[in-house]
Amino acid sequence: MSTRQAHSTTPTIGTPRRSLLRAALAGTAATAGVALTAPSAGAATRPRAERPRPATPDAALQELAEGNHRWRTFREQHPHETKTVREALVSGQHPFALVLGCIDSRVPPELAFDQGLGDLMTVRSAGQVLDEAVLGSVCYGALELDIPLILVLGHQSCGAVKAAVETEESGEHLPAHIQYLADEIRPVIDHSKEGAERVDSTVSAQVEAVRKRLAAEPDLADRVAKGTLAIVGARYELTTQLVHRIG
Repeated sequence: MSTRQAHSTTPTIGTPRRSLLRAALAGTAATAGVALTAPSAGAATRPRAERPRPATPDAALQELAEGNHRWRTFREQHPHETKTVREALVSGQHPFALVLGCIDSRVPPELAFDQGLGDLMTVRSAGQVLDEAVLGSVCYGALELDIPLILVLGHQSCGAVKAAVETEESGEHLPAHIQYLADEIRPVIDHSKEGAERVDSTVSAQVEAVRKRLAAEPDLADRVAKGTLAIVGARYELTTQLVHRIG
């Protein structure tokens, strides 16, 4: 593993920057349906390579918001893919955000946020389920690479969540290790809803449960308290390609 390296990030999506940062550092989320942050004037069209690398939680959220805006409006810049960048990354990496997302092939973080090589560290498991390997990977990014933002990213129509809901209702047992995923998601199933609404609500509940578990990790909590790390929950809507904060 590489040695510790300085990091930077700052972002927000959909609400005023100052209040968003407060919410991020407090581990809360903005109203569902609101983007991570509203892109700043001209930022979404200015070449990513010409802008300074995010160095704070607020800046990292802003960069993700702007990248998601480019993705949703078909204005992707596909930054940091050049020969020069590839050669520079041989000597080390300085990602500005860590995205803990689902394995779903429709939600690749680098595309959804229009980021390039060396920009994001991505950790993916079905339904964002945490085990020791996933948790260790997330902590490595935050503690060893000084990444200032952890984004827990769920998504609309999550198959893992749907399987957990359906197996609880039917009493059936899933094959092999897939049952483990359902068992991990089951405690957050929203029984106040029915049918498709239960699945959709549980998607958000699972994101919030994972975010809270990460925020309770002593080493991560210490950085959150110091303001050098934000742990934010969000979800990706397949129908609109919008990423918005939840909580």
